[in-house]
Amino acid sequence: MVNKKEVFTNGQEFYANLGEYTLSIIERVLELDKNSIIDRIWKNDYTVWGKQPDEISNRLGWLHSPDVMTNTVFEIKSFVDKIREAKFNKVVLLGMGGSSLAPEVFRFTFGVAIGFPDLVVLDSTDPGAVLEIEREIDVNNTLFIVSTKSGGTVETISFMKYFYNLVFKQLGNKEAGKHFVAVTDPGSGLEKLAKEMGFRKIFLNDPNIGGRYSALSYFGLVPAALIGMDILKLLEKGNRMASYSREIVLLETGQNSAAWLGAIMGGMALEGIDKLTFISSPSLKYFGGWIEQLVAESTGKQGKGILPVDGTEPDVPDNYSNDRLFIYMKLKGEDEYDQATDQLEKAGHPVVRIILEDKYDLGREIFRWEIATVVAGHILGINPFDQPDVESAKLRAREMVTEYKEKGQLPVLPVTFESDGLKVYSSEKSDSLSDLLNNFLHPLFSGEDFHKSKRYLAIHVYLKPALQVSTLLENFRAKILNNYGVAVTIGFGPRFLHSTGQLHKGDEGIGLFIQLLADMPEDCPIPDNPKDEASSISFGVLKTSQALGDRQALIDAGRKVMTIDLGSDIEKGIEKLIDVVD
Repeated sequence: MVNKKEVFTNGQEFYANLGEYTLSIIERVLELDKNSIIDRIWKNDYTVWGKQPDEISNRLGWLHSPDVMTNTVFEIKSFVDKIREAKFNKVVLLGMGGSSLAPEVFRFTFGVAIGFPDLVVLDSTDPGAVLEIEREIDVNNTLFIVSTKSGGTVETISFMKYFYNLVFKQLGNKEAGKHFVAVTDPGSGLEKLAKEMGFRKIFLNDPNIGGRYSALSYFGLVPAALIGMDILKLLEKGNRMASYSREIVLLETGQNSAAWLGAIMGGMALEGIDKLTFISSPSLKYFGGWIEQLVAESTGKQGKGILPVDGTEPDVPDNYSNDRLFIYMKLKGEDEYDQATDQLEKAGHPVVRIILEDKYDLGREIFRWEIATVVAGHILGINPFDQPDVESAKLRAREMVTEYKEKGQLPVLPVTFESDGLKVYSSEKSDSLSDLLNNFLHPLFSGEDFHKSKRYLAIHVYLKPALQVSTLLENFRAKILNNYGVAVTIGFGPRFLHSTGQLHKGDEGIGLFIQLLADMPEDCPIPDNPKDEASSISFGVLKTSQALGDRQALIDAGRKVMTIDLGSDIEKGIEKLIDVVD
């Protein structure tokens, strides 16, 4: 309902204080009712989002996932029982984007139940990350899940060939396939390959579910069950939200909170409040990474977009520009950020609060955010199911790989600055790292009142994921926030290409982009084919090709990019960047 404090609320643990934007959002909600948008979504009416059914009508299977997948629980649990009986104690999921993000959220949110195998997700083509997993596993008791909707995702298939050959060498042809499971669409190249190679199990997902909407399908549920989660309980929570989400959007009661959230997201974005900034309870901090892909890849196109800002702790209200919509995801009993969120609200920032009774409410939240995202897509006038700009980076990366195969080396960028092993590649030249970096960041500056800035900075990190690196990057982010007040996002590549990469090239062009590269002290080959040692490229070449390809795709889209090679001392290099920011 709407009370004197301009707060929307209902029985689904959802509250919103939108201040001066309350009336405009109410108008958006009334439009949803007037045009029967919720009813039309559930009737698979593609005209909610476009004039043609392409990449809409065949992308709505997720609406029924909580119900349909309930019928697969016995199958999944039986599979898990067999894996436990076979004494597997480690599961390595090989995937990217929608295939890997939900399993990662489940693993870090729920942990591993006693007697179930641990789960690790590989979604980095950094050779150090690949080798780290190789060194920490025993192939005798490791199960690999090869997870890709299309069946041809280059990173996933490269991982599969590498680890299949590893198992094949150690255990032989007869046993190797028993250590692999596929999750894919019917008729994909992976399904064919998995049958030929004797995979232990092939889970064929509903092809009418897009990758980023697949958390409550086989893609999310199989890994969840393997770590001992109660997937039936997760689906029941999702089913309950699905029922709520079929209801009309009532102004008096705040009914259908998923539609309300979508109206808020889309309506606020049209008002210029398009930086969706997450504050999460410690137990829920990984969930923002899943929402990030869902929202960014679904809404960032045709010169529009909602930018999720994940992984930060709340700062003082005055440090934020006025383009923020704050989302406080709170697990009941975890009150660490209550006071900071109250202060943001009192300062006039719009705030949405979502409270979870327990961790299994993530099933509810997954479905809430899926509905909210497609409602926001309707309000923005875009198709939330396609990703038209993702292919541009893939195309450029393939061109880089082709050039490598033909010439034996990747393109060499002209160096504009070099000192102590650190190199900068940009459109400007200078003898000073400070001048180069601060001149690049200058467009973020909006004059005396930085609260008016609508721009953002995206830091693309093509480095091996590591805690100390992440900590330093957070310090870098904090300094830029303090100086400019703008949203700063951090994404490890190539992972983010399957997440925010679409928005970076498809939005209105208000982002600046810093790429971070570094030496790779180790490398490892990607087999051309399973059971074959021949290799045309390595993981190091693939990762560098993806970085250079995305760089060129951003430039082609008119974006401003600075590439920085940190050399052999990554931590020292990041510290230099922090020191020179004015």
